[in-house]
Amino acid sequence: MPHSIELIEQLRRIVGAAHVLTEGDLSAYEQDWRRRRIGKALAVVRPATTAEVAAVVKACAKANAPIVPQGGNTSLSVGSTPDGSGREVVLNLGRMNAVRAIDKDNLTLTVEAGCILQNVQTTADKAGLLFPLSLAAEGSCTIGGNLASNAGGTQVVRYGNARELCLGLEVVTPQGEIWDGLRGLRKDNTGYDLRNLLIGSEGTLGIITAATLKLFPQPAARLTAWAAVPSMEQAVALLGLAHQHLGAGLTGFEVMGQFALQLVNKHMPQLRVPFIDQADVPYGVLLENSDSESEDHARARFEALLETAFEAGCVTDAVVAENLTQAHNLWHIRESIPLAQAEEGLNIKHDISVPISRIPAFVVYAQALLESEVPGVRLVNFGHLGDGNLHFNVQAPEGGDAKAFLRDQEEHVNAVVYRAVADFGGSFSAEHGVGALKVATLEQYQSPVALSLMRAIKNAIDPQQLMNPGRILENQD
Repeated sequence: MPHSIELIEQLRRIVGAAHVLTEGDLSAYEQDWRRRRIGKALAVVRPATTAEVAAVVKACAKANAPIVPQGGNTSLSVGSTPDGSGREVVLNLGRMNAVRAIDKDNLTLTVEAGCILQNVQTTADKAGLLFPLSLAAEGSCTIGGNLASNAGGTQVVRYGNARELCLGLEVVTPQGEIWDGLRGLRKDNTGYDLRNLLIGSEGTLGIITAATLKLFPQPAARLTAWAAVPSMEQAVALLGLAHQHLGAGLTGFEVMGQFALQLVNKHMPQLRVPFIDQADVPYGVLLENSDSESEDHARARFEALLETAFEAGCVTDAVVAENLTQAHNLWHIRESIPLAQAEEGLNIKHDISVPISRIPAFVVYAQALLESEVPGVRLVNFGHLGDGNLHFNVQAPEGGDAKAFLRDQEEHVNAVVYRAVADFGGSFSAEHGVGALKVATLEQYQSPVALSLMRAIKNAIDPQQLMNPGRILENQD
């Protein structure tokens, strides 16, 4: 305890007493986004500069105090909240939210890690440019967390994950040193790619404090359609047609199962889900075309795609947004599925990826397996079909005790789903990360060679095992 008091006093000297929180309601920092864990931090420290981050890390390293880096605390895999030991220091980067530079000629934007994703998007938009990373939590998640978890979202099909949208990083190492890699270069073959190693490492190898991001020209036209699709096979066929007709203009391709949409209709009837009354529509597809062509040319190609899809039997009905408000409303329906799920009750979430060509067979196989092993379960199947990522979630049987279902069935349901994912050559973690929730799953499904390499990297960079311990890899003695 005396050593803890001494560390807290030192942290106060570094960042100011007002920014070292030890008392009061700290649930915003100590409880995860899904309320799966309520931890207890030694202190919550809120630095304002990279130099302060480095000083905090040095102090913690000297005191052998574990550090939990935290942005908006929106992790869906318990990746950014402390455990219950009371030993871990939460290092929250929310005060580091400055825009450092924008280079319109180089199409880059340099921001600090605590910048809210939506603010990054707005900054780019005001410069007449586009930062395309987009996800449901964009109003509260931070760019540092997005990079630490290699976030995906709705436009991966064209622009890629967060890793593909970052050109440079500034990082504080576990020893408290600062690596300045904020060069906005698209070609730089000077040794190991430290940037891509740190992106997706979930704070286990260092703390991202700033990033240089790729920007893109704003599209001249953006068209959105909602299509009724008779099967998952036809959804995949529609995706192929969309690639043929739209090429790089295809920016979003989301699939939503009927039950997922029924939940939105039930809990948010004001959103007016298209074709919800048509019982023979098992799937809805939301697709977006962003193009540099004039809107007339883009719309002609979009309508040609839908006409071909009707003729091929991929689509039985469709609605095309006439303006941005209508397009926003369609996307709002898709983004409301997780909230509608929560309104229905506690559920078991999965963030999986499977080769697109194998998704139809996977869905049939996994659904049949689940229904036989856990009778009455309801599948909330939706996600980013354009990049092979599904949120294959499981709701408790209707009228059942959702809390008891989660407690009694989560481990078994996860085992069934992850085994099926592995059988189809997929991944149990597509975009949410491993965090603390899926450490044992990684041990089970990742190859021994890969795990050995990961441990070697962790031990070399963080020999004290102080950076976000217990995330991704099991704690090592």
